[in-house]
Amino acid sequence: MRISASEAFVETLAAHGVTEVFGIVGSAYMDAHDLFPLAGIRFISTAHEQNAAHMADGYARVTGRTGVCIAQNGPGVTNFVTAVAAAYWGHTPLVVITPEAASKTSGLGGFQETEQLPIFSKITKYQAHVNAPSRIAELTHRAFQLAQLERGPTQLNIPRDHFYGEFETVLPTPLPIRRGAGDLAALTRAAELLAAAKFPVIVAGAGVNAAGGRAELIALAEQLGAPVVNSYLHNDSFPDEHPLAAGPLGYQGSRAAMNLIHRADVVLALGTRLGPFGTLPQYGFDYWPRGAKVIQVDVDGRVLGLVKPVDVAVQGDARLAAAVLLEKLQATQGPRTADAGRIALVAAERRAWAAELAERAGQNEAERVDPRRALAALAAALPPDAIVSTDIGNVCSVANSYLAFAQPDSFLAAGPFGNCGYAYPTALGAKVGAPQRPVVAYVGDGAWGMSLAEVLTAVRENIAVVAVVFNNGQWGAEKRNQIDYFDSRFLGSELRNPDWAELARAMGADGVTVTREADIGPALRAALASGRPTVINLVLTQALAEPFRRDAFQPPRRLLEKYRAHSAKA
Repeated sequence: MRISASEAFVETLAAHGVTEVFGIVGSAYMDAHDLFPLAGIRFISTAHEQNAAHMADGYARVTGRTGVCIAQNGPGVTNFVTAVAAAYWGHTPLVVITPEAASKTSGLGGFQETEQLPIFSKITKYQAHVNAPSRIAELTHRAFQLAQLERGPTQLNIPRDHFYGEFETVLPTPLPIRRGAGDLAALTRAAELLAAAKFPVIVAGAGVNAAGGRAELIALAEQLGAPVVNSYLHNDSFPDEHPLAAGPLGYQGSRAAMNLIHRADVVLALGTRLGPFGTLPQYGFDYWPRGAKVIQVDVDGRVLGLVKPVDVAVQGDARLAAAVLLEKLQATQGPRTADAGRIALVAAERRAWAAELAERAGQNEAERVDPRRALAALAAALPPDAIVSTDIGNVCSVANSYLAFAQPDSFLAAGPFGNCGYAYPTALGAKVGAPQRPVVAYVGDGAWGMSLAEVLTAVRENIAVVAVVFNNGQWGAEKRNQIDYFDSRFLGSELRNPDWAELARAMGADGVTVTREADIGPALRAALASGRPTVINLVLTQALAEPFRRDAFQPPRRLLEKYRAHSAKA
């Protein structure tokens, strides 16, 4: 067919099922942008490009489809970087479309020109540069295929003049992605280890949800009678109501999960890279079972054995690998269910952890709620099908102790990259992708300053996300480090906040301030029922949890006389 470059580009987007694109309008791609409505593509205009990429991330994570973001060349594109890095470490399939300065003037230092491919080279799975208009469909297609195949962001770099031109072409057809269970010999060895295990434990990671493998995981856990712990910040990888569910590992995770995995003689790490931050000691407890046999299954062969030594490594799809393991175990053992003693042990550990959590809660103050009490009240008020997105920071990270989910694709967190400003735009994207589900963002008051402009987007696009802003007047994670290592010298860690609820109302959203524990649940339920973008200004005490990690600091030692007053006290 004879077609223009912009038409070929937009038709390829549509062929790959794109119905939403997040970004800020720009002249560099306006010829193609003009066609979006006619192709059935909704363009969601954002306040900042970083947030557009975060929205695409949240959209992809709840739909399983590829998220798409686009921006003006130069400064618009560079604003993507932080969010693309977060998606890279979160294994989120994105196509990041980066229009570029015109090819005819490349290298002359023109308006909004920079070399865009090197910027993203370490945080994308694949980069395509459209070097001729006639290749725009081919390379767009390839970017989508590899985003799904490699489970991460790809970059599609298009000189602005390559949206123009006419040519004869045949548009590419999307190809199905087929993954395998992994090496059969490795799976056989893994099944043998699991069959002989006295106390197997399964670590369920993000790969379980990405593969749609929940049913297979449940069946495998029941066959083995194995407690299941969630990998760090993937509390939705196994249903919390299941009697073998033990809760999450990692910072502020479940001590029940840690106690149980510490007893394991065989660990099956399913769909997880066993990231270092998610297996650090917690509560003074180095819980990783160093004498256990470890089986690691992940679709990305590069992460196998990267962080923890493994005895069996399987590069494969978590769902298919679990199905093969179950088949092999049932062939030798016959179908089994978890014994009552194992279930009772998991239940006892969880009761003990719940009691400890209650003891960890502090006291409310006048017009201020203790953070742990607030998190418990929020968790109790969440609907069972809720999606929760959490930012990084002291209070948000403690939410790992309280958030539990019945459904997959329900927990969105900044993950290993750990950038502030993640939660709210990611929640907006999730709501676009799953409009029938309630969506809540947990945001610290420091991080809220980075993302609150997207309230304008939520109002304009009618995206009914509830943002809970933890208003404690501090950068809490860093302030805790200043308390522990720098003699409480609070340099840059204290905040003076406006009335977040009033500001939300000025932006066209609903806003409510909560200062009493008893009002938290009713406020959240009312906000979700309203179907409106809402900001809950939740006023907290300044109580702080343990620091993220103590291994990253040393007591400060100052050698010059003028700095010695800031040395660690003897």
